Amino acid sequence: MKQIRIVYSLLLCSCFLIGNCANRPERTARKLTNEALMDSVQHRTFNYFWDGAEPRSGMARERFNEDGIYPENDKNIVTTGGSGFGIMAVLSGVKRGYITRKQGFDRFDKIVSFLEKADRFHGAYPHWLNGETGKVKPFGKKDNGGDLVETSFLMQGLLAVHQYYVKGSKKEKALASRIDKLWKEVEWDWYRNGENVLYWHWSPNYAWEMNFPVRGFNECLIMYVLAAASPTHGVSSEVYHQGWAENGAIVSPHTTEGYKLNLRYQGTKAGPLFWAHYSFLGLNPHGLKDKYADYYQEMKNYSLINRAYCIRNPKRYKGYGKDCWGLTASYSTIGYSGHAPNEKNDLGVIAPTAALSSIVYTPKESMDVMRHLYDMRDKVFGKYGFYDAFSETDEWYPKRYLAIDQGPIAVMIENYRSGFLWKLFMSHPDVNKGLSKLGFK
Repeated sequence: MKQIRIVYSLLLCSCFLIGNCANRPERTARKLTNEALMDSVQHRTFNYFWDGAEPRSGMARERFNEDGIYPENDKNIVTTGGSGFGIMAVLSGVKRGYITRKQGFDRFDKIVSFLEKADRFHGAYPHWLNGETGKVKPFGKKDNGGDLVETSFLMQGLLAVHQYYVKGSKKEKALASRIDKLWKEVEWDWYRNGENVLYWHWSPNYAWEMNFPVRGFNECLIMYVLAAASPTHGVSSEVYHQGWAENGAIVSPHTTEGYKLNLRYQGTKAGPLFWAHYSFLGLNPHGLKDKYADYYQEMKNYSLINRAYCIRNPKRYKGYGKDCWGLTASYSTIGYSGHAPNEKNDLGVIAPTAALSSIVYTPKESMDVMRHLYDMRDKVFGKYGFYDAFSETDEWYPKRYLAIDQGPIAVMIENYRSGFLWKLFMSHPDVNKGLSKLGFK
């Protein structure tokens, strides 16, 4: 009888890992090795961008709600930045054998074909597009044109694809060439608005009225690196040092939750965790330094501060602890919120992407969270991996996903396992030139 139970358990585990069982994790994460657990989470999250992609464009849906209710009628609205993350997630799926190289190529060919015809504004894509038509879907009244930050996230993914296929077959080289054309058509210099700083938005109807020059550390480092890297519409190093770094004012050494940070974080001691993820899906933080920071050490401490705050749990929320931490921008009990490790921005909402995408900085601590969440089963885990956010205090467990939160999970798990996406992106010659121009080592 004992042998039968053992065989049955092994069959269940195998069935789950290859994705043929019902959408629920095993009874306990303790039965899985770290590698098996990471693979299970990565595979399911990859499927958000594979099976769950918008069918006509191949792009990532902005959101997916399991109940099928979309009050804003936005089921087929795709996100440019989230698609950049998703493109990298699909590359990881090729790497892991979830799909073939040919399947990956076909999907990327569909995405590039869509992007070649979609709305652009001085080469930059809007935040949202209609996946069926390629027309801009306004993110706000005046936000109906180019979004340089979201375009940066998209280009980060496309440049990784370029490097994967550039030395391949004739068809693969042709795809890489088409990506190169999209990359070179982004007018980074236009988005200076005549100043030594980059502006987030430009609208054909409202011009620069959004008035958002991007300064100081947040998720936008990748935008300045790519703007410097562009061989056709590049910006000078002064735009980085005077704009982003504010003539050195970006440096603001301080200590919070017992950890040291060297940068200024938009008027707060430490912000939401996605600031440690989005730019570093392609940029390898290991050994990455300029005169302002050692980015690996900075982002490691930044992640540990988030964890330490949740362990201290000053507002006494239910569930917080060393195996359940992670505050970032996500769905929230009040709609959508930029949760962060301070009492004002902590609403008792944990987003799995926060700790899991920090696995490259805090592997043990992030694995503790992954195991704990996995053991929470259907409350937080569905067919596309962990749901976007939850609150044990409010007994709030929405079965919803957001592309910008799912993508970093799959990408950073792969980077932790193999460094695959880092190797691709960092191998692009333009990226290396851009980093060198800005004084990175």
